[in-house]
Amino acid sequence: MSAIEQCRSAALGGHVLRCADCATTQHAYNSCRNRHCPKCQGAAAHRWLEARQADLLPVEYTHVVFTLPAPISDIAYTNKDVMYALLFKTAAETLTTIAADPKHLGARIGLTAVLHTWGSAMTHHPHVHCVVPGGGVSLDGERWLACRKGFFLSVRVLSCLFRRLFLAQLDAAHRDGQLQFFAEYAGLRERSAFAAFLKPLRTIDWVVYAKPPFAGPQAVLEYLSRYTHRVAIANSRLLALDERGVTFKWKDYRKRTRERYQTMTLATDEFIRRFLLHVHPRGFHRIRHYGLLANHQRVNALMKARTGRRMNRCRPLSVPPPARHAVPDSRAEYRKLVEHIAADYGQVCMPR
Repeated sequence: MSAIEQCRSAALGGHVLRCADCATTQHAYNSCRNRHCPKCQGAAAHRWLEARQADLLPVEYTHVVFTLPAPISDIAYTNKDVMYALLFKTAAETLTTIAADPKHLGARIGLTAVLHTWGSAMTHHPHVHCVVPGGGVSLDGERWLACRKGFFLSVRVLSCLFRRLFLAQLDAAHRDGQLQFFAEYAGLRERSAFAAFLKPLRTIDWVVYAKPPFAGPQAVLEYLSRYTHRVAIANSRLLALDERGVTFKWKDYRKRTRERYQTMTLATDEFIRRFLLHVHPRGFHRIRHYGLLANHQRVNALMKARTGRRMNRCRPLSVPPPARHAVPDSRAEYRKLVEHIAADYGQVCMPR
């Protein structure tokens, strides 16, 4: 919280910018660079996006969301390290297991997962967004298997396996003493009480949502650039700060009409409390890659998928990796790039 309060203020020092064209100077305070700061994510998101250019494949990409039920979310706040790691692990295991089943796809897939812990009103709502290429390398390593157009995997099947895997590993974490419980949940320290707590969760539907495929690989990058480095609330959603508190825009996803876009006013301390619900543990990675896109095998796996190298009788995608964006040459392209990165940075001196 101190980092965000001091961001772009005299407390962190500053520097002077000078335009090489018009000699205009501008004094700018330094950024805090905290990953939870709404002001400091634009440049980080752009750099991450550039690094992902080489990972794109010319296939449909699907967006799958895994959400924890409300009772699990309630105990996740005091067990962030364990619960968020389990959410990542079980979501990835669910996708890779079902995709590898010959009854479904019969292929080894890759995916990028991004953790979000908030709803639109900044309540605690842990869920993982997974972006998955629409296909994978066959289990024998000889060809690329594409998904049926417009369809990835059955969400009902994914939901059932996700529920079973998560509850099994959550129970194991409790047995190993990895979970902490406080206040009204203190009684869950007992094994019998925890078993009774989990029992109704074994019969309800767990939400796994698959959105329609993206409109091409480039749309995937545009989507990821908005989602990967997002924080609980962006400056653009803040409307007012007055004696009543903080007023901001939010979206009620239970409604399907224009009425879903609403405003909410919270007392200042409540607004800060909700924002701080979504601070991740120190060193926790909120963007992770699995399967063919895992860091230890991504380069070789993508090379095999594209060219078929080191694969017998392979039927590859036969396309080169996309070129990374070069530094723009024209003033118009440079201006567009700077405006994109500096969207939340306030006024900057732009080339004429």
